[in-house]
Amino acid sequence: MQINAIITGGGIGGLTAALCLHHFGHSARILEQAKTIKEVGAGIQISPNAMHILRALGLDKAVIAKGFLPKASQMRTGREGREIMTSSMADYPAIFGAPYVHIHRADLINVLREAVEERLPGSLQTDCAVSSYGQDKASAWPSLADGSHIDGDILIGADGIKSAIRQQMHGDDRPRFTGNVAWRAVVPVENLGRHVPPPNATVWLGAGKHAVTYLLRGGALANFVGVVERSDWREEGWTIQGSRRDALADFAGWHPIITNIIDKADAHYRWALFDRAPLNQWSDGRVTLLGDACHPMLPFMAQGAAQAMEDAYVLARTLGEQSDIETALQQYCRTRLPRTKKVQAQAQSNMRLFHQGPGPARLIRHGPLWLAGKAHSKLAGNALAWLYGHNVTA
Repeated sequence: MQINAIITGGGIGGLTAALCLHHFGHSARILEQAKTIKEVGAGIQISPNAMHILRALGLDKAVIAKGFLPKASQMRTGREGREIMTSSMADYPAIFGAPYVHIHRADLINVLREAVEERLPGSLQTDCAVSSYGQDKASAWPSLADGSHIDGDILIGADGIKSAIRQQMHGDDRPRFTGNVAWRAVVPVENLGRHVPPPNATVWLGAGKHAVTYLLRGGALANFVGVVERSDWREEGWTIQGSRRDALADFAGWHPIITNIIDKADAHYRWALFDRAPLNQWSDGRVTLLGDACHPMLPFMAQGAAQAMEDAYVLARTLGEQSDIETALQQYCRTRLPRTKKVQAQAQSNMRLFHQGPGPARLIRHGPLWLAGKAHSKLAGNALAWLYGHNVTA
């Protein structure tokens, strides 16, 4: 049975969902509220579990060509830059079956969008704000802001952390402010002089704060994310601009690689990090949720996009395995929920780990990490197998 799906949201999750549905013989239409699909400059990490999906869709080579393959994962002290641990990532294809890729979010969106336009021509509709949804025994539909609606066999809410579909399904949520604010910036490497981040996925640890650096576009761009514990600013959103002065103040006295990126950046975006309890039910009849709409994740596992991609593939595959649509949507939720809950919990745990305390607390937290860094990379691979070795396409 071919299913005609309506997808609200033209981000990574929504575009991947359309491509996965097409891959399994279904059709899809994407409704994006923005007038044009574009992304504010930022990097994203695509782990091997997500690369499996891109490979199944025939897009892995395009993503690798536009991205950067890090040499290692690394932890350093934020002020001195002292190495705590380093684990090679060169053998990830052998261990996990796929590489780990850093890519500019806009480049990934473009790869996905171009594939949608080629394989599902005319399916992407912009300037389409969705306010609610409806359904009956035969169809489901989003209600648009202009009062019109579009019928489909199913409706997929891939409309992000402020999902209108989620809100109608579950009511207003009460997110918990984590006490953390995140900064992000992207800078051409040629502007950084001798203070260029290492070609690794590097976490810089400090008291009450941490930073992440990595390279993009074949090493031409440096990406920075900095997370600071503070309670005086609580705006949640990806496109809110802060100031260079405030970002530098938050990382004053840190290693020159960090302060140099902040100083040379043209734009400094910041957003308050809120945590949400996992939903136990993602579907309502012929309507279901995907990605941040059902399991928004703190950024401390770099799995937000990867888990949305996994959702997309499992959903599309499950629709082909069940003759009843509502049964398929419930099975999709049951399949995905244990994994997304575990990733959410690990991200919360990492938030506490990355913000080291002074003195003895630092030794207690970082001593095991230092020892792990001296071990063979296969040991690190074993610890990450549950996450990176998971292949929903197998």
